[in-house]
Amino acid sequence: MSARSKISARSSPARALWRNTRLTLEMIKIEHTLFALPFALLGAILAADGLPDGRTLFWILVAMVGARSSAMAFNRLVDCEFDRQNPRTQNRALPAGRVSPGYVRAFVVVSAAVFLLAAAMLNRLTLMLAPLALASILLYSYTKRFTEYSHLVLGWCLAIAPTGAWIAVRGALDNWLPLVVSLAVMMWVAGFDVIYACQDVDFDRRAGLRSLPARFGLRRALRIARVFHGIAFASLVWAFRLAGLRWLGGAGLVATLLLLIRQHRLVRPDDLSRVNEAFFTTNAGVSLILLFTMGGEVLLR
Repeated sequence: MSARSKISARSSPARALWRNTRLTLEMIKIEHTLFALPFALLGAILAADGLPDGRTLFWILVAMVGARSSAMAFNRLVDCEFDRQNPRTQNRALPAGRVSPGYVRAFVVVSAAVFLLAAAMLNRLTLMLAPLALASILLYSYTKRFTEYSHLVLGWCLAIAPTGAWIAVRGALDNWLPLVVSLAVMMWVAGFDVIYACQDVDFDRRAGLRSLPARFGLRRALRIARVFHGIAFASLVWAFRLAGLRWLGGAGLVATLLLLIRQHRLVRPDDLSRVNEAFFTTNAGVSLILLFTMGGEVLLR
């Protein structure tokens, strides 16, 4: 065997590993972790009234990664046939055949096991509630088949993060504050998911999938999204008062309100060309701003 062939043979496993890693991260949309993870960290900071210990933060991070990875991969499996028919999603890794269903199933099992392990390493209550959380995030994938309010179910799935982190730190749910933050997250997620679903309104109707845009049309669906975001902002104000925050947390509320307004100005019933900007850039900004302002004020005081 030539020297070049030997080098190629040695490098092939590395290339295969990199390819599989890249495709997996693409499949689970790892960049969307910016939506939920900051709220888990905020819940942990509020629960500790400061910075939790490193061990707890580590296992909260592991739990978030495991839960979200299993949920996204499971969603890809369940929706594979629909994704293959939808022009917007047919190039995703699974419907395009770049990863196999068997690989994705194994990934779901491993990710779910990592989540349950992390819950066990935190405290008894997190372990007891972990199956309920896991069932919620997996069963969400079926909701578009029977209810147009699947957006609220998705919101519930992400809303688990701040309350779950609170329980991870304290070992108890002993305050209204995490529940109010979770309500804000639920309505915030539901609102931006309605906006995102506007892209697929024609396909959803043809495929028999249910969503608020498919049922009510774009204009009314966007109005509902505004209502959801109004409730989310009111919940954030409530959380601000419960946490006893002042100037820095208040600045975060103002910035969040401006970002929500911008999100709704970017998307119109007759122009959906900026949905991705509204979905990713604006929403990642909201979660990070609230972490650094509300969480930052708790740390400073």
